[in-house]
Amino acid sequence: MTATRSTTHRATGFRLGVAWVMLWVALALHVTDEALTDFLSVYNPTVLALRARFGFWPMPTFEFREWLTGLALGILFLASLSRFAFRNVRWIRPLFYFCAVVTGVMNALGHTIATVLGHTVSTVQFPRPAPGFYSSPLLLIVSIYALLQLGRTRHLPSSRRDYTSTSGGERVEGVPK
Repeated sequence: MTATRSTTHRATGFRLGVAWVMLWVALALHVTDEALTDFLSVYNPTVLALRARFGFWPMPTFEFREWLTGLALGILFLASLSRFAFRNVRWIRPLFYFCAVVTGVMNALGHTIATVLGHTVSTVQFPRPAPGFYSSPLLLIVSIYALLQLGRTRHLPSSRRDYTSTSGGERVEGVPK
């Protein structure tokens, strides 16, 4: 591989890592926004209303402390995976797509739509803007940037390959030494 191509791969991997860090930082800001604007006062009644309507709804209700602790631990977990994003490690990509689409794009659009409507379900109305709305534009922009970086790096190899020897002396890709 030429020096230019190697440098390009590292730069692209670096941009992927930066996108990963930007995403978990934007999520942390979004959770802070939700906590400061009493998100659970809208979320919990919405879940209860949906359960009453459909008999089952797969989302739990939360107390503030457990909700915030769970989200903080989740964000810390994402932060701990940053080095793998910078290396464009293959297994992190599905998690990255999930975070960008679900916790990013869909989450931001949900807060935006709720702000426009002034309610989540007909029985749960609130003064506008919806809790968590202020950070939604940033979350949406960062998520779109992350998806663009994922698309740009999908055919690039990881910047570091792990190898180990087998009993026959040949090298096997993907297994740490």
